[in-house]
Amino acid sequence: MRRLVRLVVPHRKDLSLAWSTIRGRKGGFIGSFVAIAAGSAVITACGILLMSGLTTGVTPERYAGAAVVIGGEQSYWLDESSEVRYSERVTLPADKVDAVAAVPGVKSAVGDVDVNVGVLTSDGEEVGGPDGFPVFGHGWSGASLGPFSVREGSAPSGSDEVVLDAGLAGRADLSVGSKVRIVVGSIPSTYRVVGIAGPPKGGLDRQSAVFFTDARVTELSGRPGRVDAIGVRAEPGVTPAALAKRIEAAVPHVVVRTGEERGDVEFLDVGDARSLVVESSASFGGTMVLIVVFVVATTLGLSVQQRRRELALLRAIGATPKQIHWMIGAEMTLVSLAGGLVGVIPGVVLAFVMRGVFIFAGAMPSDFQMRVGWLPFLASLVLCMVSARLGGWLVARRVARTSPVEALGDAAIEPKKLSRVRLAVGFLLLPLGLLLTLSDVAVSGDSVADTAAAAVLLFVVAVGCLGPLLLRGAIMVFGSRLNPRSKAHGFLAQANVRANVRRLSTATTPLAMGVTLAAVQVFGASTTSAAAQEQFESGLRADHVLTASSGAGMSPEVVDAVRGVPGVAAVTPVARMKVLLTFPSEDSTATKVFAAQGVAPERLSETMDLDVIEGDVAQLTDGTVALSRTVAETIHAHRGDKFVVRLGDGTMIKPRVVAIYERGFGFGDVTLSNDLVVAHTTSQVDSAVLIRSKDGTDSKTLEGALRNAMKPYPTVDVGGRGAFQNAPGAGGSGDWALNLLFQTLLLGYIAIAVVNTLVMATAARVREFAMLQLIGASRDQVRAMMNGEARMVVFSALLFGLLATIPPLVGISTSLTKSPVPSISPLGLIAIVALTVALSWGSIALATKYALRSAPVDAIGGRE
Repeated sequence: MRRLVRLVVPHRKDLSLAWSTIRGRKGGFIGSFVAIAAGSAVITACGILLMSGLTTGVTPERYAGAAVVIGGEQSYWLDESSEVRYSERVTLPADKVDAVAAVPGVKSAVGDVDVNVGVLTSDGEEVGGPDGFPVFGHGWSGASLGPFSVREGSAPSGSDEVVLDAGLAGRADLSVGSKVRIVVGSIPSTYRVVGIAGPPKGGLDRQSAVFFTDARVTELSGRPGRVDAIGVRAEPGVTPAALAKRIEAAVPHVVVRTGEERGDVEFLDVGDARSLVVESSASFGGTMVLIVVFVVATTLGLSVQQRRRELALLRAIGATPKQIHWMIGAEMTLVSLAGGLVGVIPGVVLAFVMRGVFIFAGAMPSDFQMRVGWLPFLASLVLCMVSARLGGWLVARRVARTSPVEALGDAAIEPKKLSRVRLAVGFLLLPLGLLLTLSDVAVSGDSVADTAAAAVLLFVVAVGCLGPLLLRGAIMVFGSRLNPRSKAHGFLAQANVRANVRRLSTATTPLAMGVTLAAVQVFGASTTSAAAQEQFESGLRADHVLTASSGAGMSPEVVDAVRGVPGVAAVTPVARMKVLLTFPSEDSTATKVFAAQGVAPERLSETMDLDVIEGDVAQLTDGTVALSRTVAETIHAHRGDKFVVRLGDGTMIKPRVVAIYERGFGFGDVTLSNDLVVAHTTSQVDSAVLIRSKDGTDSKTLEGALRNAMKPYPTVDVGGRGAFQNAPGAGGSGDWALNLLFQTLLLGYIAIAVVNTLVMATAARVREFAMLQLIGASRDQVRAMMNGEARMVVFSALLFGLLATIPPLVGISTSLTKSPVPSISPLGLIAIVALTVALSWGSIALATKYALRSAPVDAIGGRE
């Protein structure tokens, strides 16, 4: 521990010497300072999100009066630290209520049932919860968990009686004695309002409540013998924490929550958000630490390279390798301390910006609370200081190992040879990346796209290792075309880039890496989107689509009503959920999440063409399954095989494969029977109903007939083919927004590194520019020379960056579409090229202007 502290916090004398060096060479350290400050901001933001995900959430509302709330096991744990959330609510057997009630210290245990309902006004308009939140129906016994109190009227006693919370009654203009139509699924029923309930002390901000009799809500839920949650009230003197431990010990296979975590059981979106925020922020924060080490090492390497005469002189006059290490380490301690502190405040702002993106993507509720504490600040500061010291140590190794005589010789010219280890790593990573994306031994199925995307990192590291060598080759091949020797500035630009390849590659290499990462992200997304759209348009045969306006889905009765409409040839109900597939993988098993749909197999090909490769989807039953080609290859499944499937509510089945199809991206990778999927969704309804008309039927006439048939179902909409993509559960989870957020942060940080490097490398050439002017070159010629160098930087970065994207994109496209040609977005390509030009050319131009500000006579006599 003492050695670790000594590594991060140098001796006071070392710090004093380092401070003197920094004051004398501000320009050489400003790049490292900016890189560390930006890294500190990102790491701080990730730390705040991580801390918020671990410690905060949403305060419970209906369960505010319960000391302990018990729910089902809503997560499937892949290992001790990694979980996958089920997409539907995991319910509990009703007999768990009695088991909980028998635990010592429990005053009462109440099973609560949730039913998603819609409340209609006398005009047929649907009244929702506050700020667009849903309305839920419950049994009256659950009102004690709020507690809700009857403000007017009485509790419901008949199957046609309800009690409304006061806020909902006010918005719907209802009072005791009023008649109200309540929709469950898509079926409206008329009830009499017998009471108005006052909300719990904290109010209802995320929902509205309708209370039925316990028997009626169980009937409406369609799940007899099941409850959504159990609210527990404690005996006097028993703390919630102590009671929770007793319940966990006495009742197996339940999740017990106290405090704010009770909201995770009441609101599934809160638990989902907490899990996603923790996983994303921890993963990206760890990645940023590694990136900070790389960027600081690169920036510091350039700074040390510019100081090689000074360091060589120190070695020549007797400085030991250890002293060189401590000097550079002390410098980085001071720079990282300042940069880490400066980056904290922007990090807080960035955390709230990231929260906004999570909310926009639908991955976090809008009322999710952020917790800003001192721990993320301290962690960011420590990580930045350790990362900077590590980067400084990597850079100082070469300088410290060099003998004094060699140091003075190396100081005169730039070293031309790369280390053997660096060359070996670079040349080994290139074929390995090709092997992962193109060879026959590459992993098949869904993992091909993942493997191809992961191979990008191999190519990026290879470009980093071979950067100077690649740049030298590009100069030899394209240098004369980009900078003709017939012109003075062209001759000077070529001479400079040939003599200072290592210096130029410190800017070209990270720029090429950024181009590679950006291109794979943009073109990979465009390829995926194009593949999904093509499969959807080619496979959807339906003419009309029914969806629910409230997003609550449609009951099976709607399908029966549609089948009787004249002109309808085929009707296919579709329900959606996420499923978990468990399959053998090497020496163990693996579990992955896939999008699933439940369809009725009768005449399915008339409304949806899945492009079946093998088998027959007409054989779909509760014990069978059809898989997309990519999933079948991923789990190594063939027709007739059986494997474990966990449905959206955690129910485990082992179906037999009866068909394999191609169009999984357009419709879902797993296809099950409609009855099976509907039975295991939270609301037990269909997401959409596909309708194919008979030949010769007029489309508008049929649409009118369908609207007439749907009048008894006021929440059902009749739409065109496009409505199927917008139906509940059809995707749009906002993953693209989160990917864009993290890629933007990563690429933005790389952009900062590129700008730093270019500015430092150019601004340090003050004496060189002064000498050129003194021997006859004009300022315009110097600028033209730098423009020539900028052309070489931009061209090389784009050339090698885009070349490195070809194998991964080919692998991704082959996996998704069977075609090796990816879908390239022209706007995306233009944006990448424009940003590359703006970053490099702009940085060099500004730094050149700065370096030319002094008169040549004054500049030539200045310090190095």
